[in-house]
Amino acid sequence: MTNGTKGRDPLRQTAYLAGGCFWCTEAALRELAGIEAVVPGYAGGHLANPTYEQVCTGRTGHAELVRVTFDPAVLSYADLLRIFFTIHDPTTLNRQGEDVGTQYRSVIFYATPEQERVAHEVRDEIAAAQLWPDPIVTEIQQLTEFHEAEAYHHDYFAKHPERGYCAAVIAPKVAKVRRLFYDRLAAGRA
Repeated sequence: MTNGTKGRDPLRQTAYLAGGCFWCTEAALRELAGIEAVVPGYAGGHLANPTYEQVCTGRTGHAELVRVTFDPAVLSYADLLRIFFTIHDPTTLNRQGEDVGTQYRSVIFYATPEQERVAHEVRDEIAAAQLWPDPIVTEIQQLTEFHEAEAYHHDYFAKHPERGYCAAVIAPKVAKVRRLFYDRLAAGRA
């Protein structure tokens, strides 16, 4: 368990984003320049040290999310959030596509007052731009703890691109990032 903010390189920042299945969010964000690490995990619940099986029940209160370490000189927190709002549907309550349950809710977990301020500004900006036909339901909550997911969840898409869920759900999200943010892709991806 860690809040992810202490003892880190002051030139790097950390964001905590829940946008449905963490396999999808991890794979999509890894494509971007400035992203240095994306780690799947759980936050926002009431159970200490939850497992994937426990979180999947929807009874622990946790959301699947990713901890994103990034270089703000390359990708600002605000721009990261703008991209986050395009790679998942922030208008569906407790679901992303066929993934249904509170563990798949849309949440920005902030670690600092500045992140909270920026999260509200960007969410309001996206809502005002009416990029989505329905109201945005993305929550903004203070991060209290981050529980890293089990090792087999890390780099799931990269390790299993042939699996049905990866091909049907994750691959289109990665393709969308490549198409919409071509100019922001990491070297070797463009």
